[in-house]
Amino acid sequence: MPRISVAFIRTALLHLVVGFSLGALILVQKGTSLVPAAWRLLPAHIEILVFGWTVQLIVGTAFWILPRYATKQNRGNEGLVWLAYGLLNAGILLAVYSPLLPGSGWILLAGRLAEALGLGAFAANAWPRVKSFGN
Repeated sequence: MPRISVAFIRTALLHLVVGFSLGALILVQKGTSLVPAAWRLLPAHIEILVFGWTVQLIVGTAFWILPRYATKQNRGNEGLVWLAYGLLNAGILLAVYSPLLPGSGWILLAGRLAEALGLGAFAANAWPRVKSFGN
């Protein structure tokens, strides 16, 4: 498995643990009313599970499994995929922490833009690898 796929998948697993932990805390609050502030974690819980867990797992697996080229750089420009990894995770952090920071609307927008650019960088690398049989 390529190192970048390992990074994406391990990071996705970390996000899974964090996201489920936040969800468990929210459920404890729902059932017991012990932690009233837990509901403020709902946007972070969703962000971490959708982008941190699901999207990163898909991207890491796709980079690993998509057809390879017959050249030395058989998976394309890995630098572009490392850029995607950095942008996606920076975007997740900005989106998760934006409600806690002043000017949160701009910070959330910057996070979403970083996520979109990261996925665009991955798509730019993956697009030529997606071909029909015989091409």
